[in-house]
Amino acid sequence: MGTHVIKMPDIGEGIAEVELAQWHVKVGDQVVEDQVLADVMTDKAMVDIPSPVHGKVISLGGEPGEVMAVGSILISIEVEGAGNLKESAQAAAPAAKEPAAINKPVAAAPVAQAPKAEKTVASPAAACRAAPQAPVAREADERPLASPAVRKHALDLGIQLRLVQGSGPAGRILHEDLDAYLAQDSQPLKGYSAPGAGYAERHDEEQIQVIGMRRKIAQRMQESKHRAAHFSYVEEVDVTALEELRIHLNEKHGATRGKLTLLPFLVRAMVVALRDFPQINARYDDEAQVITRHGAVHVGVATQSDVGLMVPVVRHAEARSLWGNAEEIARLAQAARSGKAARDELSGSTITLTSLGALGGIVSTPVLNLPEVAIVGVNRIVERPMVIKGQIVIRKMMNLSSSFDHRVVDGMDAAQFIQAIRGLLEQPATLFVE
Repeated sequence: MGTHVIKMPDIGEGIAEVELAQWHVKVGDQVVEDQVLADVMTDKAMVDIPSPVHGKVISLGGEPGEVMAVGSILISIEVEGAGNLKESAQAAAPAAKEPAAINKPVAAAPVAQAPKAEKTVASPAAACRAAPQAPVAREADERPLASPAVRKHALDLGIQLRLVQGSGPAGRILHEDLDAYLAQDSQPLKGYSAPGAGYAERHDEEQIQVIGMRRKIAQRMQESKHRAAHFSYVEEVDVTALEELRIHLNEKHGATRGKLTLLPFLVRAMVVALRDFPQINARYDDEAQVITRHGAVHVGVATQSDVGLMVPVVRHAEARSLWGNAEEIARLAQAARSGKAARDELSGSTITLTSLGALGGIVSTPVLNLPEVAIVGVNRIVERPMVIKGQIVIRKMMNLSSSFDHRVVDGMDAAQFIQAIRGLLEQPATLFVE
């Protein structure tokens, strides 16, 4: 038997260190080739680290939340044969002469470890549902093995993956395991009395360590609010005519070109409006005191994923047709939600569009995606009575809640920019008049 050492890989783009976000294995686990061992987090994306070998995990090189240098030892696996331990030791020898240990966390203060929760289920109902299955040997904070598609399916079904017994390699949870869990879940609950349970006292607590994507989001949001001089501007838009056009185009071309949501129309309106407001399609380097105005419109589309908010970028939206932008938005959203978005698809935006869809509320104050100077927020569409030419009519209304960096964008410019978008959306034919 030998030892195969896996080092933190060089992810590229000059990145010297990454954050260890999550382990998918523990000491003693048997792993197979291509099995995901860990997730690591760069400034731009989450990256899976797969195993190149079959074997048994004998040591882990760090804890979740630890910042590790590229080239430091990530994990050691016992394998058949000689392994690569000697080569790894020789390669690591010059690095050992450096004054600082390569695997030492660079955080200024140590991150407090959250106490491991006892192996319990959240409620009597959950306990009854899990009981028919064979026991699942997972801690409450342990992430089970499952593909992004299975995780998304479980999220849609409201299933906690840690309660599901996996039947795939190394205990990986498959779609069939979710079906089996649901089949058991539909059986009558035994030994559980529902009346009065909702009024029982609760004294449980849960501590969640802020690491990985959630830590990156927290850092970026804090930095944005600290560095930029935010101000928001809200305007209502009558989208009745736009919705009629969208429905007509979907009925006529949806089967061949794909369905259109509201987002590609908004992207088109932003592209057209930015021609007259180049100061808003800009990025501000506040350290160098340089504003860069961009001719290309690279629109970041805020997208919610299982690991948090991500902003994939529709590049050169100005050169794409309505359906071209729709297709690219859908492709990038799927890539972000499944964890497959490439690093260059998550950076380089010049302005951001954010929408909560049906949950959009009536107003919001979106946070700037630095170093950009503007973000356009979309609220939900509602039918309201409006007075038009002295008559009360029902119209489809939607608010645009947008934020700007007051260091770069004046209030009048922001208002005129949003009013230009409003005019384009209320008269949708003007979106396509050159």
